[in-house]
Amino acid sequence: MNIRLTINGHRFDATLNDNDTARDFAAQLPLTLSLRDFNEAEKIADLPRKLSTSGAPEGADPEVGDLAYYAPWNQLATYYRDAPHAAGLVLLGHMADGGAEQLATADEITIEVAP
Repeated sequence: MNIRLTINGHRFDATLNDNDTARDFAAQLPLTLSLRDFNEAEKIADLPRKLSTSGAPEGADPEVGDLAYYAPWNQLATYYRDAPHAAGLVLLGHMADGGAEQLATADEITIEVAP
């Protein structure tokens, strides 16, 4: 599924993975979320409800531009730098070039299904 992110007034395309967690995330869209910096590598935001992790691996190794769900804290994680493997992390998708650079200074993100 294709989605659109608005970060600092700029729009970026992203693609969600084909897994239960990503489909459950897409069902919550559109969302506008407040972002907080975490470990100078990612921006995190609380989600309105927990997502399904059915069939998800025990963890993931996120890269720049990845969108992920951190199940233990029910948070969306968006990466502007590479980060180490994290247990409880499920990759949701990946944003197009340019989006990750905007994340470093963002305090809000809007996510919607792409037209």
